[in-house]
Amino acid sequence: MNSNNPLLQDWNGPYGLPPFAQIEAAHFAPAFAAAMAGQMAELDAIAAQTSAPTFDNTLAAFDRSGALAGRLEHLFYTLTASATSPQLQAVQRELAGPLAAHRSAVYMHGPLFQRIDSLHQQRQALDLTPEALRLLERVHLDFVRAGAKLGAAEQASYAEVMAKLAKLNTSFAQNVLADENGYQLLLRGEADLAGLPDELRANARQAAQDRGITSNNGLDVHLITLSRASILPFLTFSERRDLREQAWRAWTSRGENAGASDNQAIAQEILSLRHLQARLHGHGCFADYALADTMAGSREAVLGLLGRVWEPAKAAAAAEQAELQAVMDQLGHSFTLEAWDWRYYAEKVRLARYDLDDALVKPYFSLDAMVAALFDCAQRLFGLNFVAQPEVAAYHPDVKVYEVRNAEGELRGIFLHDNFARMPKRSGAWMNALRWQSRNGGISLPVILNNNNFSKAAPGQATLLGFDEVRTLFHEFGHGLHGLLSNVEFQRLSGTQVLRDFVELPSQIFEHWMSEPELLKKHARHVLTGAPIPDAMLAKLKAAELFNQGYETVRYTASALVDMAAHSLDSETGPAVVEFEAATMAAYGLPAAIGMNHRMTHFQHLFSSSGYAAGYYVYMWAEVLDCDAYDAFVEAGSPFDADVAARLLRCIYSSGNSVEPGAAFRDFRGRDAQVEPMLRGRGLLPV
Repeated sequence: MNSNNPLLQDWNGPYGLPPFAQIEAAHFAPAFAAAMAGQMAELDAIAAQTSAPTFDNTLAAFDRSGALAGRLEHLFYTLTASATSPQLQAVQRELAGPLAAHRSAVYMHGPLFQRIDSLHQQRQALDLTPEALRLLERVHLDFVRAGAKLGAAEQASYAEVMAKLAKLNTSFAQNVLADENGYQLLLRGEADLAGLPDELRANARQAAQDRGITSNNGLDVHLITLSRASILPFLTFSERRDLREQAWRAWTSRGENAGASDNQAIAQEILSLRHLQARLHGHGCFADYALADTMAGSREAVLGLLGRVWEPAKAAAAAEQAELQAVMDQLGHSFTLEAWDWRYYAEKVRLARYDLDDALVKPYFSLDAMVAALFDCAQRLFGLNFVAQPEVAAYHPDVKVYEVRNAEGELRGIFLHDNFARMPKRSGAWMNALRWQSRNGGISLPVILNNNNFSKAAPGQATLLGFDEVRTLFHEFGHGLHGLLSNVEFQRLSGTQVLRDFVELPSQIFEHWMSEPELLKKHARHVLTGAPIPDAMLAKLKAAELFNQGYETVRYTASALVDMAAHSLDSETGPAVVEFEAATMAAYGLPAAIGMNHRMTHFQHLFSSSGYAAGYYVYMWAEVLDCDAYDAFVEAGSPFDADVAARLLRCIYSSGNSVEPGAAFRDFRGRDAQVEPMLRGRGLLPV
């Protein structure tokens, strides 16, 4: 089969993209088997050299190794997230353990680590460039944190733990996807549609048609799904309190339903295994292990930051709740405010206070116009031009492909934009890479993807975005620019492969441009008339920036506190997660009518991988950085100041992990970050 396997042939399509149309799920297992064997042969050859280890024959060679395995892994995880199928999910479950075992074999390769460790011990005498020294330090730490210094018995235990975790992570993610794809709230008739604006009705009708649900006794059927772009507007506008409750319960109980998709035992076992992983490294809990390689460095630093906002955020949310209660009283609604009510009554307060009617605002924020705004920002800040390539096919017809060229017209990378929700694409929004930028062994141009989950409009209609969706679009594009603008020698240091509490800085700082009047006056134009957004509407949007921030901050911080609490336990057996979550939130005093961003049974940041485990705090940590960093543009007097943009490019977007992140920020800002801009941005400073 290998001779006919497109994954094992040269990818000779445009820009070296995979031959998407030829790929079948069955191709992956034999391709990975060949790639893993090839990589181990490469590592054996590096380790078997008779010459003494040097940076070039060991570190640079290791950075170049495993090219086939790397490109397969990028492709595999792109498809399993964005274009999966039952067949591909079965392969994902089958390969989770072997891929984890292969990673353990790579980073526990004793003879190879001996050479790397020898270089690390003499690193100050090697006269390396700063980037080469950074690579040596990071790769050495990668090996150590993967168990390279453990004894043989401990290494075997560690590899077993990692293989089990990989299988459980895969099951957790697939269970959440099953609950999301399996839920349908069908709206049959005007009574079910009460309160829903026309644009939401049109999207819900299209969602039903996309799933083959066309009519109910001759009437159009509308469908609310568990995509954020569907359910959150429904919770905001639906006058049917019973349906709001039904939708909210489905949304918040993902992964908690009895049956095949129940994640409770899986999450508990993941926490148990992570504790064992940490103990094998000599740490008392997983949080200590995870935070050892972060900017924060300790639980105390994380909890100190979260503590700065928790009580002020609860106080702000209590004031917001009092306003909602006043509206309820005026309307004669005498029931107790519940979590499925908050967004509905908050929208009424927002409309009354700021005169911001969502139905009047959204026509100025079409997806196409906001994508043009993204590209305009990238051009004005960094000299990039995005050139559409409609003839180039990707893995789904929704995906748009762009060449990315610099100011001199040179090809800088390839950008794939996948913006719409669909079955069975996973929920959320994310950036990933099909190829990282590097120059080690030849020039490798990046291929970067952004995924969003916006509700697709009916054919011939424009997709309109809410302001929060515009924020998501800009956020993910900031990650995308971090990958596209990378300018480093070594693949390991490229793009977003930085410390977790630094990785959100390039994404979150880019959010600031979405509300710049200079940009909106140019691109926020009415989808029907082409008229620019009125100054009065801009003023209202500006005035409403802090609206409901207590609610949003409490929801985020609650999830971050639960994450840190769960991963700080020193028990060998993980807790029953639903009960643990409830007890933890009761201790912190979480208001029931507010809830959390993510409950543990569907908290994919924590349990679909270890990427954000003991790390959900990073969004707020990076917010300290991004708010302070954006103030550099404010102080310069222009959101597009050329000198500040050049520093931002050099210090943040292009340097990848070639510079220690604290030093990179100081190089940009001239000092360490200050927390006050973040607190001010959330309305949490005393007035």
